[in-house]
Amino acid sequence: MIETLNGAKETVSYREHFGIRIYLNKEVEDYPIHWHTAAEIIMPIENIYTVIIDGMKHVLHPGDILVIPSGELHQLFAPESGKRLILQFDCSLLYNLSGFDSTFHLLRPCLLITSEHNKELHGMLEPLLLNMMSEYFSNSLLKEASAYSLLIQFFVVLGRKFMNKERQSPHKKGPIQHKYIDKLLEVCNYMNEHCTEEIQVEELAELAGFSKFHFMRLFKQFMGMSYYNYLNQHRIMHAEKLLIDPNISVMEVAMSSGFGSLPTFNRVFKSYKKCTPSEYKCLHGNHTLR
Repeated sequence: MIETLNGAKETVSYREHFGIRIYLNKEVEDYPIHWHTAAEIIMPIENIYTVIIDGMKHVLHPGDILVIPSGELHQLFAPESGKRLILQFDCSLLYNLSGFDSTFHLLRPCLLITSEHNKELHGMLEPLLLNMMSEYFSNSLLKEASAYSLLIQFFVVLGRKFMNKERQSPHKKGPIQHKYIDKLLEVCNYMNEHCTEEIQVEELAELAGFSKFHFMRLFKQFMGMSYYNYLNQHRIMHAEKLLIDPNISVMEVAMSSGFGSLPTFNRVFKSYKKCTPSEYKCLHGNHTLR
């Protein structure tokens, strides 16, 4: 399944397909801890499949759906026989769609959907995955456009259900809760667009209409991470795109990605990607500038 593994980083090959890769994995093989820039969806069809993410073990049963955002370290353990659908896709395909980027971060480090715990949501998502697989392997005209539309529909359904039900505050219900979500998503979208600039928490709190400390508490509650970590994740994502260019030095990438110094950039990048920016450049064959 893993074709190219450099250290802990897997490079996903989409071949002739436009940023989507789907396959039926039947291999009786375990895979070491790794990460990739692609997002991943795993759904066993026959027998179980075990995944460890962020130190937590998930035993998937047939029909269970596990969504793993990009950049998450994970390990895979296969039984002696079985079959599972594995879908990997380039997140940049959907990041340009308003709201997707922010919503996707709510899923970290992963999201497990089972028919036992969420029958309605599972009943909506499973057919979309199976239809995606059917289109992907077909010879139909416009099969890529069809698979892409189903992928969008998958995350629209997931995002709406997840935002409305799974992330409700234990103390706030109804319209107040929805108002909080809208405000926080507005802040997330602002950070997405201005991540390379210097952003103060007071500025974000004012945008949301909360006090500084109330904003920090609410943001972490809903996004599952601090505003600072969220901001750094987007700066790292921006830096990854620049590091691939052999004509841009690591120092230039650091300054263009919102980091105040090269040591800070090196430290933050390594904490997220488990390699230095220079090592990341080498992984992509770009050795010209450091």
